[in-house]
Amino acid sequence: MFNAITDVPGIRVGHYTDAENATGCTVVLCPPAGAMAGVDVRGPAPATRETDLLRPGHLVERAHALVLTGGSAVGLDSAGGVMRYLEEKNIGYATGVARVPIVPAAAIFDLAIKNARVRPTADDGYRACVAAKTGVVEQGRVGAGTGASVGHLLGAQFVSPGGLARRAKKSAAM
Repeated sequence: MFNAITDVPGIRVGHYTDAENATGCTVVLCPPAGAMAGVDVRGPAPATRETDLLRPGHLVERAHALVLTGGSAVGLDSAGGVMRYLEEKNIGYATGVARVPIVPAAAIFDLAIKNARVRPTADDGYRACVAAKTGVVEQGRVGAGTGASVGHLLGAQFVSPGGLARRAKKSAAM
């Protein structure tokens, strides 16, 4: 086992990383039948797409992929590429006339790190799907974590680089 989400059978994770512009996106691909998912949206300015579907009581109960992206609200376009990838594979919610992939997405604000004009695109989301794999999941400043930062609440002098899925190392006192 890898102590990662890919320990769940059928789950694959892929990243698209643009290190030059400090942005990217990460996709979690679910098995073709989808997976039960839930959400808790927080913050004063959430940038999300399709997350309302994940609340209890809605018709659609399964997601076919999840997207985490940089680029603020504009980066949510990367979910379109994930939908295209899944549609090509005939994966999605059966509507009777077409299959519609369910791809909730959430974005972080990374525009102030390097180039505010470059954000993840639908093509980048598609690339993340092609790169998706099982096994060890790359962590840190990769995919959606490429331009992530923390410490903003304390002021600009306390902002530090963040990342994706990084865990603090346990100290000897723990």
